[in-house]
Amino acid sequence: MYYEELSPSPALRPYVACLWRSASAGAPAGASHRVLPDNCIDILWQDAGRAAFAVGMMTRAIHVPLGLPVRTVAVRFRPGAAGLFLGVPLHELTDLDVAVTEFRALGDVGRLSDQLWLDGIGDAGRLRLIEQHLLSRLQYIAPAGALVGAALAALDHSGGALRIESLVEQLGVSRQHLAAQFRTHVGLSPKLYARIQRFRRATDLLKQPSPATVDWAQLALDCGYFDQSHLINDFREFADCTPESFGR
Repeated sequence: MYYEELSPSPALRPYVACLWRSASAGAPAGASHRVLPDNCIDILWQDAGRAAFAVGMMTRAIHVPLGLPVRTVAVRFRPGAAGLFLGVPLHELTDLDVAVTEFRALGDVGRLSDQLWLDGIGDAGRLRLIEQHLLSRLQYIAPAGALVGAALAALDHSGGALRIESLVEQLGVSRQHLAAQFRTHVGLSPKLYARIQRFRRATDLLKQPSPATVDWAQLALDCGYFDQSHLINDFREFADCTPESFGR
């Protein structure tokens, strides 16, 4: 399976983490690719199967079948940014994938979908078309809320280790108010967002070259977990496996 990420144009960087493309040549029946929660929302366009759909914030791993060959081009939004383009409360998309034609705020996305797979347009051209479409929508989006942006920045900076009690104290808001804002503009609660950030840090560390023996208790502490049992619980919930079996 081929996968590549590309940086967006400067005007889109406050909203878009990356554009990406992938290709799968197909696989035996029953084969699948595991996708982990990453605190981002993507829109995918494919040349087979479902034409175009948005994937909401994920709270668990999904296993994507690899049976048929498929090419994909996509955009990945930064946390808190997708709703500015989609025009819906993001909790409505959590753990779902929804056809892009459901989002009126995206404009004539049906026409874009038709253009992407015309003969003679390679992946680079397809990604340029997606980027141009998003740039054309910038004039219609409202500024992002400062509260959610500040909360996301603080949680990201801490790798998810910042306690929510400390976060709301820093921001001068109630826990309930912040949770309501996150539900609408992020799609998850602040606590769940922070848990997934810690989990992502742990998976990133486990993907790096490391000694044959991992100090799991130290890894848990390095990633902001209270103890090793919390690390194990998050891997079981978010990756359907234990930390020890991850990546095998």
